[in-house]
Amino acid sequence: MPAQTDTRAPFSPYSLATEAEITAVQGILRTAGLLGETRRIAYLGLVDPARNAPAGSEDRRFRVFLHDVSGGRPTDVTVSVSSGAVISAVELDTAVTGELPVLEEEFEVVEQLLATDDRWLKALADRGLDVGKVRVAPLSAGVFEYAEEKGRRILRGLAFVQDFPEDSAWAHPVDGLVAYVDVVSKEVTQVLDTAVFPVPAEHGNYTDPELTGPLRTTQKPINITQPDGPSFTVSGGNHIEWEKWSLDVGFDVREGVVLHNLAFQDGDRLRPVINRASIAEMVVPYGDPSPIRSWQNYFDTGEYLVGQYANSLELGCDCLGEITYLSPVISDAFGNPREIRNGICMHEEDWGILAKHSDLWTGINYTRRNRRLVISFFTTIGNYDYGFYWYLYLDGTIEFEAKATGVVFTSAYPEGGSANISQLAPGLGAPYHQHLFSARLDMAIDGLTNRVEEEDVVRQPMGDGNERGNAFSRKRTVLSRESEAVREADARSGRTWIISNPESRNRLEEPVGYKLHAHNQPTLLADPESSIARRAAFATKDLWVTRFAEDERYPTGDFVNQHAGGAGLPAYVAQDRDLDGQDIVLWHTFGLTHFPRPEDWPIMPVDTVGFKLRPEGFFDRSPVLDVPASAQAPGGHCHG
Repeated sequence: MPAQTDTRAPFSPYSLATEAEITAVQGILRTAGLLGETRRIAYLGLVDPARNAPAGSEDRRFRVFLHDVSGGRPTDVTVSVSSGAVISAVELDTAVTGELPVLEEEFEVVEQLLATDDRWLKALADRGLDVGKVRVAPLSAGVFEYAEEKGRRILRGLAFVQDFPEDSAWAHPVDGLVAYVDVVSKEVTQVLDTAVFPVPAEHGNYTDPELTGPLRTTQKPINITQPDGPSFTVSGGNHIEWEKWSLDVGFDVREGVVLHNLAFQDGDRLRPVINRASIAEMVVPYGDPSPIRSWQNYFDTGEYLVGQYANSLELGCDCLGEITYLSPVISDAFGNPREIRNGICMHEEDWGILAKHSDLWTGINYTRRNRRLVISFFTTIGNYDYGFYWYLYLDGTIEFEAKATGVVFTSAYPEGGSANISQLAPGLGAPYHQHLFSARLDMAIDGLTNRVEEEDVVRQPMGDGNERGNAFSRKRTVLSRESEAVREADARSGRTWIISNPESRNRLEEPVGYKLHAHNQPTLLADPESSIARRAAFATKDLWVTRFAEDERYPTGDFVNQHAGGAGLPAYVAQDRDLDGQDIVLWHTFGLTHFPRPEDWPIMPVDTVGFKLRPEGFFDRSPVLDVPASAQAPGGHCHG
């Protein structure tokens, strides 16, 4: 791609973090005595600039969560790289706030402690298993009836047999057995051995010729070329201009890709649409009520930080075509910068027909092709792999799609069957579960005076004024306060939500807006009184709307790990602030309910879910009338 002229400040408030900045944060923490031999960085992220901060006054601030492996209290720190100082440092009481995110080094601690625990070793021996071949999945603990776990940093371990280094251990779950581990005191607090199940013997090695058979030889190459390069430009390292769209691509170790300042060029106006868009939480609750797995629910964003496990993407494998990569820099647990090479993939895709009409009266045959800009990353959290894909379209549509793949979490499949587990292979099961996401959409439709209306279709009864019974209409209801703006989707009524600006009108004198279209899949299926329903309250509803506040970033609150619930959205909406014509944030829950299939084993083909935001009176007429005919058409014209 040709070099672009960089007209932006080298440290725009929305620039990606640099190695030099992370090293500077490390130095500031050490100088302040906050980062030492026993301290680990559980989270380090760039703080968004204050709303409407004057140009040139931006302070490059970083927020850091510090964990003390020796048992000292964790600390929530804000550091200014611009001034070289610690702005604030707050000690946390984990019995109240919850624990910091899980550290990668704690994975190994669980396995090592169990390898020397007499109770664990006896349970393995009773099953005829060699501890040297047993892998332990280190799993977040949740919050249950164990009063002794409050204020302690707990992980739970489920076992799997790995017969050789390349063997997929997920094929061989050791069921009826679970261990609870305090990773600070290095103590195995409980080993529950409820029943001995046969360990499934059939392997799940999905690259083994025994399973693949002869590989297909029928596929011809698909080559996607753009001889003149892509249609988008990159300046300032992360500022993107594409087909009237303007935005900044950010990255956070908790949320992954973050889009800032999405705006659309409409004539001589660059019109804002969204200030900040991210997937701010993701939870995977499991539906097996057995004592061995009834606690299983993982907040992959808040507990494990999806961004830090982002994959380095490979051309021809993860991304195909004329690809531009961004390589975000994050911190390791000791404050050292680490580059995720090619962690963000950007490219254009042809997306079929944009508009088409063959007019019998005028004789005009009209066809225009659609295309979209794709901004994506992939992350691996234990057994699952997730793709996060943002799409921008020529007509102003914004779409998000989550792609779930990897290996399903397995169990034994009990004789006589189960109401909560699928059978994948002989003796091998996979509990039913959900993948639930929360999109945080900091809206700015032509500015910050926005409102949200709920739109339902209305079937009009046959009678006076509707004698033939063919009429139907729609009803819009303004969600004027936070207490009124906790909503459920309703596919039967075609429910959508319109975000508009009552102070900005189109040429028909109607408020300009965008409409949120949900996929209408189930929200959280656990009982409303369950622990997971309290902790993942965001997932119990399809939509929440709140007034913007600088410190309201996550739908589950700042500290999710072992938090009993009530933080985040329930606390935000309890303020019951006015929403109509205000600076507002939408929180949209969407997800997959997964009843695993035999076809999902031994590796799962991608399943997808997401949402769309489409212009609703935002433009005065079709915004794609200026799109030319495809250059690939003979003579540059479609249909002559």
